[in-house]
Amino acid sequence: MIAKPDGPRAEAPAWTRRPAGLSRAVAAELVEWIVSGRYAPGAALPPEPALCETFSVSRTVIRESVKMLQEKGLVRVRQGSGTLITDPDSWDLLDEQVLAASITSGHDSGLLDDLVVTRRLLEADMVYVAASTISADDLERTRVLVEEMDGLVGDWPAYMPRDREFHDVIMLASGNRLARSVVRSLESQAAQAARYVGNPRVADVVASNAGHREIHERLVAGDARGAAEAMNRHITEAWLRRRTSKAGTERLDRDS
Repeated sequence: MIAKPDGPRAEAPAWTRRPAGLSRAVAAELVEWIVSGRYAPGAALPPEPALCETFSVSRTVIRESVKMLQEKGLVRVRQGSGTLITDPDSWDLLDEQVLAASITSGHDSGLLDDLVVTRRLLEADMVYVAASTISADDLERTRVLVEEMDGLVGDWPAYMPRDREFHDVIMLASGNRLARSVVRSLESQAAQAARYVGNPRVADVVASNAGHREIHERLVAGDARGAAEAMNRHITEAWLRRRTSKAGTERLDRDS
């Protein structure tokens, strides 16, 4: 028989009693409201009682939600002034909810341009490294993927997974797990935005896969610099073909 502990029964830790699921759901909704501009920077969130009534939740849930917003850089709590919306420059764009809401609610292509610039910077460096580290099996895989994509240029939904795999094989070969994680996170959020994915014409997809083929050929040749230049060019040109407006594209320009 197992002996029962003496004395009063210890309470479960506080965190086990928090309605975390509700708090996350409320925080997610508030993220959407803030990023979409429903509350301007410097404005105050409604007081706790009003938020409790809006979401039909307790003060505990609201306080936990506000704490999550603070961690995302969206609000700051000022004594006597309430919970204030911060300037967008303070927002944590590596937070998945903030990034997804920012992409979805954006009225121009500026943030997506920044995403493309960040992605090509990281992927150009990773392919540069991969030129000397990629295995024969991975080179064969990229070749097969290029061939498969040649046959899928008229089927964009089927083409996209191979496109992502092509890039992922190279990122894995580079051994840079951090850069790969950043790129995959950015891509996973952007993939939900129609403005980023687009609906390219067959000619656009053919041109995109020509970029893949050039990258593959540079890797086979062990040409690190050529592979990096090909990756940079491929990512930039593929985005420009999908981009709905040509205004403001100078932010994508870089000296070679």
